[in-house]
Amino acid sequence: MHAELPLSGITVISCEQAVAAPFASRQLADLGARVIKIERPGTGDFARGYDTTVNGMASHFVWLNRSKESLSLDLKHPQGKAILKDLVAEADVFIQNFAPGAAERLGFGADELRGTNERLIYASISGYGPDGPYKNAKAYDALVQAEAGLVSVTGTEDHPAKTGISTADISAGMYTYSGILAALFNREKTGEGATLQISLFDSLVEWMGYPLYFTHGSGTRPTRAGTSHAAIAPYGAFTCGDGTQIMLAIQNEREWKSFATQVLGRDDMVTDERFDRAAHRYAHKDELQTIIEEVFADFTGQQCDELLETAKVAHSRQRDMTEIADHPQLVERDRWQDVGSPVGPISMLVPPVEMSGVVPRMDPIPDVGDHTESILDDLGISPEKVAELHREGAI
Repeated sequence: MHAELPLSGITVISCEQAVAAPFASRQLADLGARVIKIERPGTGDFARGYDTTVNGMASHFVWLNRSKESLSLDLKHPQGKAILKDLVAEADVFIQNFAPGAAERLGFGADELRGTNERLIYASISGYGPDGPYKNAKAYDALVQAEAGLVSVTGTEDHPAKTGISTADISAGMYTYSGILAALFNREKTGEGATLQISLFDSLVEWMGYPLYFTHGSGTRPTRAGTSHAAIAPYGAFTCGDGTQIMLAIQNEREWKSFATQVLGRDDMVTDERFDRAAHRYAHKDELQTIIEEVFADFTGQQCDELLETAKVAHSRQRDMTEIADHPQLVERDRWQDVGSPVGPISMLVPPVEMSGVVPRMDPIPDVGDHTESILDDLGISPEKVAELHREGAI
């Protein structure tokens, strides 16, 4: 263990699969918590089988499961249940994202587990919450994105789109992580644990704040504008002569004047009534788009970057995934570090929060059941009994 890390000494038992719960528990592991990941004997977390793109391992699993211990248990087997309950009795945190009602049917509901460990923080992640008309609905990420309205504000008017990442899962994972931290802090004051309920739907609807309140207040939904903006121009991606796409987001008159005069070379556009203020520029956004792209066609991406930098105009490049790993900001700041795995070292991003005096934890990604025997040994289970449990399929 890493004694210098903030959550050193905290034990987390996580009956997790897919994205939301593993994302939450990995953040805790990054901070030094001992995370024991409960997996099905043999196959493990089904996210292990999503693809084979990272040296034979699944990209989702690699992303979400470093620094954890894998314990294989059949939670329908009496001995598997007993082992889990023994672990939870001494744990600080229990996380589960079983199907609705499954934890209770297995005997791992919040009341039962907290009844034997009053300091336990029990975090339950579901699709739509423990009650209400949608409580039993399937809650795959894309389905929740649609139900929560994210798809309705993403893409273009002709082509609505889901996001290219598991936004509903990630939002629920982040609220689970922050909720557990708050509960641990509160336990220091009160000595009592807590039961947390987090749903993908509630988490993502919270993230829909701006378009939700905009629509609720105005009665009109925001326009789907792709990389553009529903009320600001120039805003979005513009193509240079070498194919580089530059993102602009000009939001004040100072930047507009600098852009028009120093980048476009068009002093007249500062006073032109079509472009002299934000509302006019938006009303003539198609004309503006044409003018900008005609100018940008004469520049490479590098030349355009330099012009915009000199003019102090906010901009970025629209990069695809093939460019991100070697992004100069990541390379220069040494944001990649090798992590062990069953298939050898894998480069992974270090945690995004830098804390003074803390070296981030970047321990290996486990194979299914990698730590089963050592964890059972800690529980005082003999090697003979472990062998028997293997034969019975309990572990």
